[in-house]
Amino acid sequence: MKTEILYGAHPVMEALKAKKRKFFEIYTFQEKVSGPKQAILNLAEKLSIPIRIISRSKLQSLTGGGLDQGIGAKVTVFQTVSADFLKTQIIADTPPLFLILDHIIDPQNCGAIIRTAHCAGVSAVIIPKKRAALPTPAVSKSSAGALEHMTIVLVSNISHTLKGLKDKGVWITGADSTAEQSLFAFDLKGPLGIIIGGEEKGIRSLVKKQCDFLLSLPLKGKVESLNASAAAAVVLYEALRQRDQ
Repeated sequence: MKTEILYGAHPVMEALKAKKRKFFEIYTFQEKVSGPKQAILNLAEKLSIPIRIISRSKLQSLTGGGLDQGIGAKVTVFQTVSADFLKTQIIADTPPLFLILDHIIDPQNCGAIIRTAHCAGVSAVIIPKKRAALPTPAVSKSSAGALEHMTIVLVSNISHTLKGLKDKGVWITGADSTAEQSLFAFDLKGPLGIIIGGEEKGIRSLVKKQCDFLLSLPLKGKVESLNASAAAAVVLYEALRQRDQ
């Protein structure tokens, strides 16, 4: 059974709430704690999870120098699902909303996007297995624990996955700064997959060819685009606004 060290108050607490991981131990570096850390330790005691008091340096060593906020946990690795899950989810969610990250490599960007996706009601986030930020403790920390509640689908080939979604009636759109039509001109209420491209090159050409339409975000400033996390937030919340009407 593969394990990893989850760190930070929000990731550890949200993982406890989500009940998707097995907890082996929880670590803190001082006996007297308060606030979020105390809430974590109280919940751990109720769940009969061992608590170890260790030195700050030991905790930093365990977390690889991550911003642990004085709390860490030895847990099973985050469980992703395969592309087969999408077939079930298309039926379960009416209509489904999928987010596809086309080689987002920065864990902070990935975590921030996943937090927004969870808050905006995304059915699942699709991530390629290679050349991308995977659901690691660093991503969970950047998502403030939202990763623990999100369904993450790891795929070998994004283009193949998109074709499968389209065959099931899901429309595919990509956020692209060169698109002629504005995001706000599109109907985002049906079964939908939204693609956010990588930090440097955006959506790759092979993936872009799978899009039924491309959308752009209006920009009034002198820069050419928003960063991936900000763009994802704008697009997802426009989709949520339309779907809630």
